[in-house]
Amino acid sequence: MRRKLYAIGIGTGNPEHLTLQAVSALSRVDVVFSFDKGEEKAELSRLRSELCARFIAPRPYRLVAIPDAPRDAAIADYAARVDAWHERRLLAIESSLELELAPAQTGAILVWGDPSLYDSTLRLLERLEQRGRIAFDYEVIAGISSPQALAARHRLTLNRIGGSVLVTTGRRLAQALPHEADDVVVMLDGDPAFEHVPADEYDIYWGAYLGTPHELAIAGRLDACKAQIAATRAAARAEHGWIMDIYLLRRRAVDSS
Repeated sequence: MRRKLYAIGIGTGNPEHLTLQAVSALSRVDVVFSFDKGEEKAELSRLRSELCARFIAPRPYRLVAIPDAPRDAAIADYAARVDAWHERRLLAIESSLELELAPAQTGAILVWGDPSLYDSTLRLLERLEQRGRIAFDYEVIAGISSPQALAARHRLTLNRIGGSVLVTTGRRLAQALPHEADDVVVMLDGDPAFEHVPADEYDIYWGAYLGTPHELAIAGRLDACKAQIAATRAAARAEHGWIMDIYLLRRRAVDSS
């Protein structure tokens, strides 16, 4: 018998972000796997545990934490550094599946937001399947992504009529902002990369801890808001030990009057 594994998008922290498909899948799960990111993100583990208690119980299940090694700062090239980190994660997942999930059992990896957007889970599962050491099948279940949660929080559409949306990272934004990018969703921004953007040309819609009791949101002209956002962001990180935030930069229409 082959093992079954679900990669389930769980949204950004609100239990009501789970789809009915996700809830149905969780009702069949025997083991839930997650990467242990240390004490500073213990609240994320607590939220995952609460989701399991709400949607799996009273069915018996086990929570298995997989130690997550940090990226090797000694590897200068970014792509090579991420690839080496993925390889360590791959070996850790492979070992955990072999030890903790028996043939014919069903496991799940709970993915913040949606598995298709800036998350390595699906790449790891694809590589694990190609290695062929463990026989398993896997299924992907979509979740509410942080761009969707941001748009809902600010009551806006991400694209304008006939327009496109660029989804990128803070690291890429700090390198360059494409001239044609009028609407830019920025994720994984370790340091506020909007400092590199012409502040008088854009509005910003910012959110942090979306879907959780700590939710924060600020919107307005970038030149008027960026100092407030930076200060709020720093204070929140200091208080909670971690932060997950996202923002939309929207180029303002040129005043032709």
